[in-house]
Amino acid sequence: MRLDRRRLNGIAEQGISIFVTLFGLLILTFVIGRIMPVDPVRAIVGEDATREVYETVYRQLGLDKPMWQQFLLYLRDVVTLDFGTSIRTGQPVLQDIARVLPATIELATFAILIGAGLGTPLGVIAAVNKDRWPDQLIRVISLMGHSMPIFWTGMIALLVFYANLGWVGGSGRMSQFYIGLVPERTNFLLIDSALAGEWEVFRSAINHIILPAALLGYSSSAYITRMTRSFMLDQLGQEYVTTARVKGLSRRQTVWRHAFGNIRVQLVTIVALAYGALLEGAVLIETVFAWPGFGQYLTSNLLIGDMNAVMTCVLIVGVIFIGLNILSDILYRVFDPRTR
Repeated sequence: MRLDRRRLNGIAEQGISIFVTLFGLLILTFVIGRIMPVDPVRAIVGEDATREVYETVYRQLGLDKPMWQQFLLYLRDVVTLDFGTSIRTGQPVLQDIARVLPATIELATFAILIGAGLGTPLGVIAAVNKDRWPDQLIRVISLMGHSMPIFWTGMIALLVFYANLGWVGGSGRMSQFYIGLVPERTNFLLIDSALAGEWEVFRSAINHIILPAALLGYSSSAYITRMTRSFMLDQLGQEYVTTARVKGLSRRQTVWRHAFGNIRVQLVTIVALAYGALLEGAVLIETVFAWPGFGQYLTSNLLIGDMNAVMTCVLIVGVIFIGLNILSDILYRVFDPRTR
């Protein structure tokens, strides 16, 4: 009974924390929309509109009301999922985001699989071989991935692997020849092409996503490698590692079963944060590869002052990070029974 009460209290505290975080995010998004040096009315009516037209739109947007009333109207719109219409596309912002976000999710998911799959074992190897040549080599590789500008590596990779060698596809999500062949059910091209049985389109999509995903994955693997190495060095210096070796466990069992097992919870947080950063920070690689994703949509609307789209994108980025934190808490309980 006491355990159930403690668990209920924990769930209630987490629920309150999520609510407060979401409310704070809404306040932050609203403030950003009001302090941006962009006139939302001029962005809609244009510079040549008459004063009467300007004032009419000004009142329609509710900008003539006190700030607290504007915030309440904003809350009402968020609750009803009414985020307005994009000036650039003329379509509802939520519809635009439902179209572009899956492209970024596909790209970021491939990238984090590459980044975590590469960075985690490299970090462990570097820690086990501290200050020896494998450690030095891995640290140099990680430093390069962290230091090189992603737009520069993207252009060089396109020149080498696409233009010269022809190993991968070029810009976009697929070849121009296949555009329009697959019905857009989920807006995830790989899923839609598989559901439609269009395997040529599926192969073209894989061919186009592999290079930008590999570049993003390499960049995120540098961070994951460094953090994994740091976590493992801390564990390898603990007494239980020495005790395990004295009891006759092999080096492989000691490193991977015991030391690595104790850093899984920390790695969950690192990978989750890296994934969130990929979702909201893939602007440059999307620009270089003409990838019609969320980052490119946010940037293009920010440049023209489309505040409906910008505020919605900022809100969605915050919700994504909150969701990843919740997922991390769930995985904590899976990997570490002490947190249950």
